[in-house]
Amino acid sequence: MELHVPYTEILKRDADFRVSYRYYSYDEGGRWSVVYQGIRNDFWYKNDGNLKGSLYMIWPEFEDTSGNVILSKSEPIALSGTARMWIANANLIQYHKQYLTLGMTGYFQEGGKRTAECTVIELISLVHGE
Repeated sequence: MELHVPYTEILKRDADFRVSYRYYSYDEGGRWSVVYQGIRNDFWYKNDGNLKGSLYMIWPEFEDTSGNVILSKSEPIALSGTARMWIANANLIQYHKQYLTLGMTGYFQEGGKRTAECTVIELISLVHGE
């Protein structure tokens, strides 16, 4: 079994925020194949910054029902659940800190295709005012 190396070990920092997500079914225009830990889809959310309308390299790290990072890269990820979110470009953390807010909606995207909808449920390193 191939294991996922948690992003806390790779990036040497905490996650930026958490989301609850729901992948669209194939009939809703979603993926035709299952998702595994380690997918690096893009993230989109509405904001009014100078990068508005962009797709962002913000990667999910899926959690089990107890909130622990799923370490197996060979077990399919649930179609809905929670994920820690990681802003891949550390230079954009301050940008997203201005615009990402608790309760807002975002989307996992693969190219121009939305594959899942998300709600921000926790700000971790993106806590405003820090």
